[in-house]
Amino acid sequence: MQPRNMSMSGVVDLAAVKAAQEAKAKAEQTRAEAARHGGSGAVSPADLVIDVDEASFETDVLQRSAEVPVVIDFWAEWCQPCKQLSPVLERLAVEYDGRFLLAKIDVDANQMLMQQFGIQGIPAVFAVVAGQALPLFQGAAGEDQIRQTLDQLVQVAEQRFGLTGLTVDPDAEPGGDPAQAVQEGPYDALLEAAVRALDSGDLGGAVQAYRNVLSDDPGNPEARLGLAQAELLQRVADLDPQEVRKNAAERPKDPAAQIAAADLDLVGGHVEDAFGRLIETVQRTAGDDREAVRLRLLELFEVVGAEDPRVAKARRALSRALF
Repeated sequence: MQPRNMSMSGVVDLAAVKAAQEAKAKAEQTRAEAARHGGSGAVSPADLVIDVDEASFETDVLQRSAEVPVVIDFWAEWCQPCKQLSPVLERLAVEYDGRFLLAKIDVDANQMLMQQFGIQGIPAVFAVVAGQALPLFQGAAGEDQIRQTLDQLVQVAEQRFGLTGLTVDPDAEPGGDPAQAVQEGPYDALLEAAVRALDSGDLGGAVQAYRNVLSDDPGNPEARLGLAQAELLQRVADLDPQEVRKNAAERPKDPAAQIAAADLDLVGGHVEDAFGRLIETVQRTAGDDREAVRLRLLELFEVVGAEDPRVAKARRALSRALF
């Protein structure tokens, strides 16, 4: 699987929203399940540095990045700067006590991964958070610079993705897999079916699968996010973007026209435009029309996530518009 670029500037598109919220929900679920079943979910300090190849990349990097930021050290035996950098990263991985996982990839043995990340020279250090890749630095770097970069990575992973890292126990047995102690959640099969339906374009099937989960567990965060996203994609699937934009421009007080345009705004990654459009429509309308717009805006908040600062800002603006 080819990594996707992730900007640390906070730009949100629908794919990033989905990855972030699913990662956070999965991490919270894993911790809760481990606690329920009496497991600590702890790893040994020795397990904070792992060797990864093309065969294990999906499991050891992409999947693990849903619970902890994974820092990738691309290196080679013949690379002298790598021999200086790698020990520093390994020491810091232990020192940071589970706030990131260090994955070491030998570029000579894993040319495909090197090409997928677009690496032109080594040493090169990347991170993967919630399945999304971002470059950290390339070439020689001082320890102070490395620490600053890692601090920023850890902060972004926690604030935007809810990833607080791994629990480390010096007495844990090296090589253990804490996930094995966690039993499968009661809705995992349904949620997995919903994700498969969503990824295959079966939006109706995804909507129904998420609703099935929510009928038994109304507060399930992954199902709530998935349903909001699936319903959004379902609404815009048959829209003519040009006609929607024309209608919205010609009928600024028409709730249906503005709601359709806001849906397209969000799918296109224009989060603030979508929020601003509906807040302005709330100000122009009253009664049932205003309530319909307000409810759609709340649905879009659900898609983006309460932790996003744009949601908090839009909520304040909505309150001013209403009261």
